[in-house]
Amino acid sequence: MTKKYHLNCVHIETQGITASGHCILLCEGEKMVLIDTGIGLQDILNSEERIGKKLITETGYIFNENTAAIKQIEKIGLNPDWVTDCIISHLDNDHIGGVADFPNARVHVSKEEWQNFSNNNPRYLKTPLNHQPEILQYAENDTNWFGLKARKINIPRISLPILFVPLFGHTLGHCGVAFLYDNKWYFYVADAYYLREELVNDEHPVSTLAKLRADDDSLRIKSLNDIRNLFLAHPEIEIFNYHDIEEFKRLK
Repeated sequence: MTKKYHLNCVHIETQGITASGHCILLCEGEKMVLIDTGIGLQDILNSEERIGKKLITETGYIFNENTAAIKQIEKIGLNPDWVTDCIISHLDNDHIGGVADFPNARVHVSKEEWQNFSNNNPRYLKTPLNHQPEILQYAENDTNWFGLKARKINIPRISLPILFVPLFGHTLGHCGVAFLYDNKWYFYVADAYYLREELVNDEHPVSTLAKLRADDDSLRIKSLNDIRNLFLAHPEIEIFNYHDIEEFKRLK
């Protein structure tokens, strides 16, 4: 039987807003999968060296080693060595910093995102992957999920269906992750929106930040509209993102 845990692995304070880093831990026996990894313990303990003072200040990171996924896994009473796979929505540092804390874990990512990362896009930090983990790239849309193109993620000994759903724009290979748990679909859309209110409000001020952070804003808007349409057509699907602290509190 698979167990699901919601972990907040990032603490950001900026312009009076508190933002989360909503990661998901799936545990089946002595095998665990992380969907995004947050800021890692190594980043927290060596933040200026691994992240840089400028990015820390601009983003508004608040560091506490207890927010690291590895620490939270230990607190639950599980063995961090059981983390064999990390499914990554995109390769921004606040989503992959924790990968370094699980050096033997394989990294699953879209082919487009890996190419974007490898082409010296200045948004990315290389530090989290300096230990050279095994990278598994997904290039083909091989299934359809509620009208959206998707890519099956195959992780041995994890029985529930898990899919990459391309939501390009924030980065050129940004993907959401859909998984079926206890007969209910969960759709983690990562940074395809920052606040849930964006699903119903085109004029929310956070849209300005979303536009600034997008590699391709027209693709970002298309992806956001795809999520909005899914939200309206399928209220039974649990849609949530990475940074909305209220969504995290509700699902936690």
